[in-house]
Amino acid sequence: MTKNKGEARKFDPTFKGPIHNRGCTDVFCCILFILAILGYFAVGILAWSQGDPRKVIYPTDSRGQFCGQAGTPLEKKPLLFYFNILKCASPLTLLEFQCPTTQLCVESCPTKHMTLLKAYLNKGEQEYYKQFCKEGVDFSKMSAPEILRDGLCPSMLMSSKPFTRRCLPALSTMKGGVVVVGNETIFDNGEGEKVNATDFLDASKKSNVVVEARQVAMRIFEDYTVSWYWILIGLVIAMVVSLIFIILLRYLAGIMIWVMIVMVILVIGYGIFHCAMEYRSLKGEPGSDVTIRDLGLQTDFSVYLQIRQTWLAFMIILSIVEVVVILLLIFLRKRVLIAIALIKEASRAVGHVMSSLFYPLLTFALLALVIAYWAITAVFLSTSNEQVYKVFNTTECDYSRNTCNPETFNTTNITAQCPDAECLFAFYGGETYYHKYLILFQFYNVFLFFWCANFVTALGQVTLAGAFASYYWAFKKPDDIPANPICSSLGRALRYHTGSLAFGSLILSLVQVIRVLLEYLDQKLKAAQNRFAKFLLSCLKCCFWCLEKFIKFLNRNAYIMVAIYGKSFCTSARDAFFLLMRNIIRVAVLDKVTDFLLFLGKLLIVGIVGICSFFFFSGRIKAVEQTAPSLNYYWVPILTVVVGSYLIAHGFFSVYAMCVDTLFLCFLEDLERNDGTAERPYFMSQNLLTILKKSNEDQAKTVD
Repeated sequence: MTKNKGEARKFDPTFKGPIHNRGCTDVFCCILFILAILGYFAVGILAWSQGDPRKVIYPTDSRGQFCGQAGTPLEKKPLLFYFNILKCASPLTLLEFQCPTTQLCVESCPTKHMTLLKAYLNKGEQEYYKQFCKEGVDFSKMSAPEILRDGLCPSMLMSSKPFTRRCLPALSTMKGGVVVVGNETIFDNGEGEKVNATDFLDASKKSNVVVEARQVAMRIFEDYTVSWYWILIGLVIAMVVSLIFIILLRYLAGIMIWVMIVMVILVIGYGIFHCAMEYRSLKGEPGSDVTIRDLGLQTDFSVYLQIRQTWLAFMIILSIVEVVVILLLIFLRKRVLIAIALIKEASRAVGHVMSSLFYPLLTFALLALVIAYWAITAVFLSTSNEQVYKVFNTTECDYSRNTCNPETFNTTNITAQCPDAECLFAFYGGETYYHKYLILFQFYNVFLFFWCANFVTALGQVTLAGAFASYYWAFKKPDDIPANPICSSLGRALRYHTGSLAFGSLILSLVQVIRVLLEYLDQKLKAAQNRFAKFLLSCLKCCFWCLEKFIKFLNRNAYIMVAIYGKSFCTSARDAFFLLMRNIIRVAVLDKVTDFLLFLGKLLIVGIVGICSFFFFSGRIKAVEQTAPSLNYYWVPILTVVVGSYLIAHGFFSVYAMCVDTLFLCFLEDLERNDGTAERPYFMSQNLLTILKKSNEDQAKTVD
């Protein structure tokens, strides 16, 4: 063996599988992870003490009061009105409570355009206009410029509609693409300037999309309310099909693999046939020749199914997938037999360690806990900003731009020294150390989310690897398999290797956070014209995507070595890498062929459940046409069932995938450690020995 690929594993007569006499590894990383978790709890407690999730439900005015909250003076004023909507960059800013303009709680949104000057000169309009002003405004004692100067009223009103309890401009588009607000295109802003309706697009152009999205969301919600129990039935069927498939693999692995391959080809073939028939049936239909590009974005997605180009695109995509699958099977046909043998061995391993099928439930539960903690902490952090008020004045004043309290401002010396000074809303944020470092807390929350989620995944991988390694290295199966291998492996992982798991997940988390930052920069640079910056960013995104995939692959195999030998993460990663490099052809072919076959299994389960749900929810089956619920979008429950089926199938097959990867690494170790003699017999199954044309001496003598 060459030095750059490491030394092959030498024979050790005492080695009988996962080592029990082991010590703690990567202790420093274990301590660091525990401290990080404690810090995460501290950030959560701090966020919960400072944040107010009611801001997600109730909009708040500039004084921090909740609009429409029961038992408060604003109970009958559920809507939030913005003095100057143009200061809001986007609807997302509105929803995050960061719009830098005075905000009031009102009973209803304005329904017409009107300037302050117009209302001031028309006494009949004053009462209507005053409901959108601060309390205590007296039109008879103050002039219009004084009212504007003191920020008591907005300079103008415009036709608005309530959305998420906020008054947003009633933007619409007339024929010809003319943007209007309440049937008007040009407004007087109350300050002697004309404002075009298109100027509101910077602050509200996404409002139209959001409003349409709200309509779609409501229809989707209605579909869920009438079809949720059918969706659950579909997911239960997916679970049953997955379980049956796993059980059949236990006894009929070879036949099932070939049946699965043929079924996948037939299912994709039927999809191509169905798309071709739909494409043909639309020939000559009015409007069917319209292109997707000409049609644009439509909220009624069923419209796309009425044009031929949609079905042509589906047919081309499925045809490409079909050709790729067939070509892969043709060129890798000789390796499929060995892959099937590995899957058969994995089936036996799962059969002897049946508790492994239920371990993903623990992983899902821990991941759900991590996601829930992250989401709750994120909500509290994002709602912990406070309203900051500062002194505004038109003349020279020493207190200008100082922070102030609007409740006690009139009792301070500031009004005496600066008669024209006002305590007005400035922005959302805070002056405390907590608010200054809030962005760091947000970043810490995201980083710890990735770290904890990767740690949970790593814990599942090393637990399953230890259990399946116990199976492989048992010479007499199942007699030599230890009792409760899953529990034993989980105990070893938590007791000795928390640091190694934390180390591996930390490296992966750092790369993932960098990818998130690159995506953030990409969003910021979308409007930029610097092509070199965009090109460089695209290259970085591609490089870090590849790096993440490589680290996931290396971590997975390193955890297997940790589970078997109990060494540190770096040592295990090095041993796994060199072992794979010494057998690079087998890795490139056998391991990936088994992954491909298992993927076909998931694809088959999703295809069967997806096709059945399509015919049911679309009313294509006459026998159950009356039973199927009436839906706005029949693709909503279909897509939900398909995604849910894939996740369920992935949960079951992830156990198989980990089993195959573990057995594959053990298989490579077995070939290097042993030679089939009586002193160094192979631990692999007789089926694998036959395919590799190898044998153990004792077995050969028995046959003779």
